[in-house]
Amino acid sequence: MSKRIGFVGLGTMGLPMAVNLNRAGFEVIGYDAFEGSRVKARAAGITIAAGLKDVAAQAEDTVISMVRDYAQNLDVILGEDGLLSAGPKGLTIIVMSTLDPDTMNELGQKVEAAGDVKLIAAAVSGGATGAQAGTLSIMTSGAQQTVAAARPYFDAVGSNVFYYGAQPGNSQAAKLVNNLVLGITMNAVAEGLTFGAHYSLPQDELLNLFKASTGDSWVARNWDSVSEWTADTALAVLLKDLKAAHLKGLEHNIPMPFNALSSTQLFHSMGKEPKAK
Repeated sequence: MSKRIGFVGLGTMGLPMAVNLNRAGFEVIGYDAFEGSRVKARAAGITIAAGLKDVAAQAEDTVISMVRDYAQNLDVILGEDGLLSAGPKGLTIIVMSTLDPDTMNELGQKVEAAGDVKLIAAAVSGGATGAQAGTLSIMTSGAQQTVAAARPYFDAVGSNVFYYGAQPGNSQAAKLVNNLVLGITMNAVAEGLTFGAHYSLPQDELLNLFKASTGDSWVARNWDSVSEWTADTALAVLLKDLKAAHLKGLEHNIPMPFNALSSTQLFHSMGKEPKAK
């Protein structure tokens, strides 16, 4: 298969995803704003475009965006030299960044009003290790036919694909749901282990108990790695999502007291100190 797909954002998550697309037989036309990322991607076998306009011009019908936030997506897609400056016809843009649901819906409306372009969302869960292994969970939303057409790309970078309806923001809502459950569970496991430590219970045996009994969870089964998450990387990203879910709950009058408590206690429960700003 030689179909060319554009890929913007070749960082910690994006680069291994682009590499897995290449391995699956797609020719990836990549770009990143940082020269260092472009160098790494080129060394990994990714064809690097001259700029965003060139990505859209070379891609056959699809470009994936894996940049940081709303502002970067807006610039990448609708900026003066962005993807749409190439005047593409029938292009599908897959936003795999994490935004809040309402912002993603707003982005979708702006993009589709700007030309002959479709936008779907595909938030991911699984972190850098999942991106490298090609085992990401992918939460999709947007026009069902367009999402279905993009399924080969999702299968190349993930092992589980879920569909959440026509609104692009639904993908982001699903990710917030997943991460608020993750945050609550992390607090619960950490609190339980702290209580057990007071009585000198062997932590490994408590974790074995969780895995074999009603205290089981993904967090308990992966505690060796979860407990090593740092304040300035994975924990910071999770805290951002917990806060986003809390704010959306307030905005839409959805009470989520456990999420609110978990966001307040996350660093304390995990024995980490947030970096001073």
